Amino acid sequence: MANHKSAKKRIRRNANRAVINGARMSRIRTFVKKVETAIASGDAAAAREALRTAQPELQRGVTRGVLHRNTASRKISRLAARVKALAA
Repeated sequence: MANHKSAKKRIRRNANRAVINGARMSRIRTFVKKVETAIASGDAAAAREALRTAQPELQRGVTRGVLHRNTASRKISRLAARVKALAA
């Protein structure tokens, strides 16, 4: 257990950040899941639209520091390739 005032404050802050970051990651996963569902259903138009809304969410995760930029880039790339293959 922390003894210093600053350490106690850091514990409180970390707990609050964990809640916020957890909500952000949950939101990102939801948007990615919508793309996955549209791909699984075979609906190319819906998949394209879902990807269009998921991309900014992933990039926002990078900006906010909950995702590494290469991770977001990789996820977007793989989803885009699957959507493209669906359309072809």
